[in-house]
Amino acid sequence: MAKNEKQIILTYVGRDSWSRPVYIHEGVYWVDVEPRKDRKPMLCTKMHNQFDGEPNNHMQEGIEVIFEPARDTWD
Repeated sequence: MAKNEKQIILTYVGRDSWSRPVYIHEGVYWVDVEPRKDRKPMLCTKMHNQFDGEPNNHMQEGIEVIFEPARDTWD
């Protein structure tokens, strides 16, 4: 469980049809639309909360993300 409101744990669940890493937190799917090692994650919800849905709303600024077991990136 997260330590405070500004911290969430995203659990890796696989890659979508565009090969973007998808995570879940409290039943909500999140996708990293910038999954390059040398870039900061750019996390968005998935349209209609569907695994293969389009990226939707960006994550609010100031939230610390912990990736479980680790952040999945493109090599």
